[in-house]
Amino acid sequence: MPIAKGSIARQLFILQVLVVTALVAIGTAGAVLLARDDAEQAAVDQVIGIAQAVAHSPTVLEAVRGPNPSTVLQPYTESVRLATETDFIVVMAPDRTRFTHTKPELIGHPFIGSIQKALDGGTVVETSVGTLGESVRTVVPVRDGGRVIALVSVGITTEAINENLLRRTPAVAVPTALALLLAACGSWLLSRRLRRQTHGLGPAEMTRMYEYHDAVLHSVREGLVVADRAGQVTLVNDEGRRLLGDDLPPEIKELLASKAPVADEPVLAGDRILIANQRVIRSEGQTVGTVLTLRDHTELRALTGELDSVRGLTEALRSQAHEAANRLHTVLTMVELGRTEEAVRLATAELEVAQQLTDQVVGAVSEPALAALLLGKSAQAAERGVQLVVDDASRLGGTPLPGRDLLTVVGNLVDNALEAVAGTEPPREVTVLVVESDGEVVVRVGDTGPGLSAVRAFQRGWSTKAAGRGLGLALVKQVADRHGGSIDVGAAPGGGALITVRLPVRP
Repeated sequence: MPIAKGSIARQLFILQVLVVTALVAIGTAGAVLLARDDAEQAAVDQVIGIAQAVAHSPTVLEAVRGPNPSTVLQPYTESVRLATETDFIVVMAPDRTRFTHTKPELIGHPFIGSIQKALDGGTVVETSVGTLGESVRTVVPVRDGGRVIALVSVGITTEAINENLLRRTPAVAVPTALALLLAACGSWLLSRRLRRQTHGLGPAEMTRMYEYHDAVLHSVREGLVVADRAGQVTLVNDEGRRLLGDDLPPEIKELLASKAPVADEPVLAGDRILIANQRVIRSEGQTVGTVLTLRDHTELRALTGELDSVRGLTEALRSQAHEAANRLHTVLTMVELGRTEEAVRLATAELEVAQQLTDQVVGAVSEPALAALLLGKSAQAAERGVQLVVDDASRLGGTPLPGRDLLTVVGNLVDNALEAVAGTEPPREVTVLVVESDGEVVVRVGDTGPGLSAVRAFQRGWSTKAAGRGLGLALVKQVADRHGGSIDVGAAPGGGALITVRLPVRP
């Protein structure tokens, strides 16, 4: 199969085998060449030593002086040759005439090779082709006093050197085979591990996967946060950075550290309300990290709150219209019955009750949005059978505080109090105090409900109601923290909760 195809693990395995084989082949070739050089040098040392020993032998010196040197020297040199396992030992006259040879028929013929250096008293070492083929040979002089009277040549054929080298082949071949086997096994194990880690994908598949995933991460409209096993964030996409900023909010860090599966849980991150879904990533039964997705719920939450307020106000107005119609019919009937004075007193009393609350709220709170909010909450409270009382001490003129933050604090505290007293035994009452004094705005809301836990009340997502609630008081705490204010939770005189929020007013 071509190398360009297949998984990364398979390609790596093939490449590793090829590289290791090439390296082992180069190393083996180098070892063979070194061994050959060593064998040739050993042959040179051997023939020089034998030639010098023969040249200094008294037998050779006496035979050369005699009338028939070959008769004595031929059996002597052959015995030495066999004993030393050389291929030829030739004793010759200075004119190259052989006295001895491995092949007796060549005795008396001239020696083939260089002898001039030996005639001058030196030693000849060469590799040349003679009657027995190519050989490594040496030529040394036989001296009689200061005169060279003969020459001795000892040689080993190249073929013999190669045969000796081949006999040593197993010593090189076995380690080479073991090295190849170990390298192949290591490459195979590494290939298996890589295949498991890459799920058998090839380079083209992984490239396409990266491109697709990168495009998805940049284009998806949900925030994505990926954390490793230790809870360290490894990836945040563009939408996640937009929602969370450069530094993760503590709520998000806490959620990631918990590693708990989460489904559609509301989370406060700065001034945003996010819906979080968290899932644990598992591979081969082990947890490798978590994936957290975030959807911006801020605008939807604001629209939902406004819709709930409008719906509540509509229901309250419908109820008030129904009650007003009943009272109007009563007044008309009393007029028809001739009880005019009683009809006037009844109509006047109803107008006084409605006007009294309006006058009290408008007179105490000059902020129009807050006054409208309190009047609307009063209507909602009446619809639920709850009495909303605005404390007579309430005083609030123009304030540097953003109107939206003030509405968030008052609206959520009143909503929480109305829910707390719903379903309890009468009297069901909610009191509201909004006053500005000593450089701060104080918002105090009390109720006659079951009370509130100061420890958990302002935690993200905590609620005594259904799942997915618990943002109201968390939003109040967020506003207080942003303005450097404080929140106190105590017991109201009626036995319920009394929450006091202090917001400093900066000039």
